[in-house]
Amino acid sequence: MNGDFFGWDIGGAHLKVASLDPSGRLLEVRQLACPLWQGLEQLDKACATLGLAGTAASAVHAITMTGELCDIFHDRASGVREILARVTAQLGPRASLRVYAGTDGWLTPDAAGAATAAVASANWLALATLVAEFVRDGILLDIGSTTTDVIPIEDGEVASRGRDDATRLEFGELVYTGVVRTPVMAVCRKVPIQGRWQSLAAELFATMADVYRLLGELDESHDQLTSADGRAKDTTASARRLARMLGRDLDHDATPEDMRGVAAYLAGRQRRAIEDAVAVQASRATRRAHTLPLIGAGAGSFVAAQLARGSGREYLAFETLIGADAELARAAALAAPAVAVAKLAWMTR
Repeated sequence: MNGDFFGWDIGGAHLKVASLDPSGRLLEVRQLACPLWQGLEQLDKACATLGLAGTAASAVHAITMTGELCDIFHDRASGVREILARVTAQLGPRASLRVYAGTDGWLTPDAAGAATAAVASANWLALATLVAEFVRDGILLDIGSTTTDVIPIEDGEVASRGRDDATRLEFGELVYTGVVRTPVMAVCRKVPIQGRWQSLAAELFATMADVYRLLGELDESHDQLTSADGRAKDTTASARRLARMLGRDLDHDATPEDMRGVAAYLAGRQRRAIEDAVAVQASRATRRAHTLPLIGAGAGSFVAAQLARGSGREYLAFETLIGADAELARAAALAAPAVAVAKLAWMTR
């Protein structure tokens, strides 16, 4: 990757990096599979793939993360420190690193190691802070592979009540549902099929990637990790995995059309969960509660657009707000927090 400003969003499943030129123009966006739960060597491997070691000392690397929540770490504080240590080692001693700490500003890696509460899982705040530069009032929906951020913007300011994972879950500003990695069993407990309700197995037999693949809505480039059973990623394999959630076999006691119907129901239930979270945040607004626009980002931005259409709200695409070139638009939406933290570093250069 080339650039003068790099934004890093280090998650538990993916590493996302965006680069800007000196004028702040977006040059490139990359997302790499990085299953941190398998070990920190996964982060080393992803960093090495980017080839950013030895970049010019004048280049700025702005870092945010959510990966510290992975269960390979004793706690989130040690996760922040270990992740920063690995990235620092990968980039080399000449690299200029800034760690995003929300309202605490930019920190060096050493200072960040002593302020882990401000650094941990702050990528949502970086994104919302940038969006608030463009949108006076609205609700930001960053629907990713695993989670959904529901962030109110009011009077050009981030109006969230939560500041960490725990309080954001408490206030409904973080919903643990996404369009790729979320297990189907986490979306609902029963589905309609062949004229009756059937309970789902409490097993990781299928994920929401299978659901959206069957519906023709999944961008395959966003599904970078292995499927639930380690087998193929095509509609037949997805239908087979989804049938297994019902204790059935495809083409024996479940048809492909049955599975598309189940997929449509599951997608609807997931949309409803996100819609409910939007309704709660909108109810806090002092004005325009029912007409606040939705700003969509993430692998599931298509779901945000669907919700906007269904509720009669205006839809604003993150990539359009930042003026991303057409060829980078999809990648910019996918890796919105990485783009945001790069932009914020450029704005405070």
